[in-house]
Amino acid sequence: MKSKTLLTTLVAAMLVMASCQSHYQLANVSRSRILIDKKYDAPSPQAEAFLAPFKVKVDSMMSPVVGTAATYLHADRPEAPLSNLLPDIMMWTGQFFNEQPQFAVYNIGGIRAALAEGKVTYGDIVDVAPFENKVCFLTLTGEKVLELFQQIAHRGGEGLSHGVQLHITKDGKLLSARLNGKEIDPQAKYRIVTLDYLSQGNDEMVAFKAATDLVSPQEEKNNVRYYIIDYFRAMQKAGKSVESSVEGRVVVE
Repeated sequence: MKSKTLLTTLVAAMLVMASCQSHYQLANVSRSRILIDKKYDAPSPQAEAFLAPFKVKVDSMMSPVVGTAATYLHADRPEAPLSNLLPDIMMWTGQFFNEQPQFAVYNIGGIRAALAEGKVTYGDIVDVAPFENKVCFLTLTGEKVLELFQQIAHRGGEGLSHGVQLHITKDGKLLSARLNGKEIDPQAKYRIVTLDYLSQGNDEMVAFKAATDLVSPQEEKNNVRYYIIDYFRAMQKAGKSVESSVEGRVVVE
């Protein structure tokens, strides 16, 4: 805070000087590149000593094991184990909100890490979902659901829950869309669970902007990563490892 105050003071002083001494003119601008390599990796005893108390606290928070991954879980387009698992977990959250969503969407760009096979820690989940996104339930007409699936096809796929089947082309066109084996009814209404970030139409999924009956609690406890952690803990308590696989949710033809 002190450095920020000092910087603000210096900037203000420079502006005052500039206004008082307007005869000064910029003569030239020069620049150079600074190579960042291993020579900057030299340990600093002073820095390590300063960070030590914080490291202990962070490690105590991030190191507890919350569950086990049966296999290596990663996210990718058009479909991958982790980008299938996370929307399935979103579906699982419905029970805590008295909601019964018909499908879930999780953006692959929001999945920032993979999970190695074996023990999964609290910190591993934070790496996967580092943002402050909240669980969000909303309703779209079937017409808008088809529009949403077209946008997802254009992006080459996103995280979709079990039961969604999209067939898309290599250049991002939607060929067909089914939910639990049935064609999408343009006149019907569909309840969806997603991230509040996506509900705002981000990541080119603008169909979400037409949503109605929005339920998006903004309390910290509704952060998506906490539900991911809770899911892993629930599976661990049941003596199960977390599994997920590719099953044809998004097929490129």
